[in-house]
Amino acid sequence: MRRLLDVPAPAKLNLFLHINGRRDDGYHLLQSVFMLVDWCDHLHFECRADGVISREDLTGTALPANDLTVRAANALKLATGCTLGAHIGLEKNLPAEAGMGGGSSDAASTLLALNRLWGLGLSRARLAAIGLQLGADVPFFIGGRHAWVEGVGERLTPVDIPPARFVVVKPPTGASTAHIFSSPELKRDTKTATIRGFAANDSQGRALIDLQKVLKLGHNDLQPVAQALCPEVGNCIEWLQSHGLQGRMTGSGTAVFAALPQATQLTGASGAWTVRQCGNMDAHPLLDWCTD
Repeated sequence: MRRLLDVPAPAKLNLFLHINGRRDDGYHLLQSVFMLVDWCDHLHFECRADGVISREDLTGTALPANDLTVRAANALKLATGCTLGAHIGLEKNLPAEAGMGGGSSDAASTLLALNRLWGLGLSRARLAAIGLQLGADVPFFIGGRHAWVEGVGERLTPVDIPPARFVVVKPPTGASTAHIFSSPELKRDTKTATIRGFAANDSQGRALIDLQKVLKLGHNDLQPVAQALCPEVGNCIEWLQSHGLQGRMTGSGTAVFAALPQATQLTGASGAWTVRQCGNMDAHPLLDWCTD
């Protein structure tokens, strides 16, 4: 039984991240636009007849034995009663604690790939429900399209975004998501926006996001707190500003990004930083791997 699949797991950028309030259970209410970009982890799957889930680190990255790919595979087995197994090879390219959804994307690609490899035929909604048990961002990657995000991250409205290039800068240090969200300094009362406020027009029934408007009017409410915890976030933003670029943090990690005009030459970055140019995607590469 030698059935193989090789799949990408793309990162996301939060074009903005506004905190609009907090529920009685402590979860924060937010608004954001999640955008898929072509900076990817890669996963390799081989079907196993013995039912075992095994995982191999292909880039020497120290990963926990029960990482999100293993947890996703076991969750899929549990939900379906599938008796097959898989050997997972993980080529980890996305930085940790970046706010780019790397682990969640790995989990989503695992669910999509094993749904096909094992011949399960689950719908996108069923896979998303399994993915939500693993992390709040997993359903976004299973959904397969850029999205306007609301609530505690569970309300997704697919949107289109025009093609664009970006530069992402990640310092070596990270920041604790729990510390950021629990900080008394965190702004939690940003005025609620509407999707129409950031859209140019409709595209095939989906709102087409106006990138210039989003980058001009949006912000990341987590950034001031994260910057206090990790001053290098500010250093990265200042470096982008020195090239005439407007940088901001993505998500709750320490990576920052900026839209990148084609003619921009980037020099003088710290050797300790990860600097990567990337473009947004039309849709997730595995969008058609399950039915709606």
